[in-house]
Amino acid sequence: MSYYTLILVVFMNMFQSPNLIFKFEPGSSTDGWQIVDDRVMGGRSQGDFTINSEGFGVFQGLVTTENNGGFSSLRYNFDGIKTKNFDFIVLKLIGDGKSYQFRLKASNYQRHSYIYSFKTTGLEQEIVIPLKDFYPSFRGRVFEMPNFDADQIEQIAFLIGNKTKELFSLKIKSISLK
Repeated sequence: MSYYTLILVVFMNMFQSPNLIFKFEPGSSTDGWQIVDDRVMGGRSQGDFTINSEGFGVFQGLVTTENNGGFSSLRYNFDGIKTKNFDFIVLKLIGDGKSYQFRLKASNYQRHSYIYSFKTTGLEQEIVIPLKDFYPSFRGRVFEMPNFDADQIEQIAFLIGNKTKELFSLKIKSISLK
């Protein structure tokens, strides 16, 4: 391959549809990421989010059902990313053997989220989720409407709420569309 052909290939790849939603690296910032716990409704769960020395975003804490609580979530709002040419969300992470939800919103102004539940193994995982498998829900109630079929995403979130008191730790490497 000639030098000019290589430059052309690199240039063309720069302008293809982006598929990376977020990738954590050593020195990454937590700016824009927000913890929302059951404390907003009187609960006592508490999550935290940091970047570790290996470059993972670490969502960890304690979920408790005390005072009618029971969840902790990590959210990220951003300018819309188009989903038209993609069929899957790909999560690269290391979990703690517990179950989590990954959530999408087509618009930051939507009340409901589109949800997919997954179980972690305690090992490094690549979880591939069909966009069409995200179902609409709000505060635990499933809506009678189609699964995710929007042409963009403006919010992503991880949530743990297994109806039990438990410590949790989810190490996130990247979130992308495929």
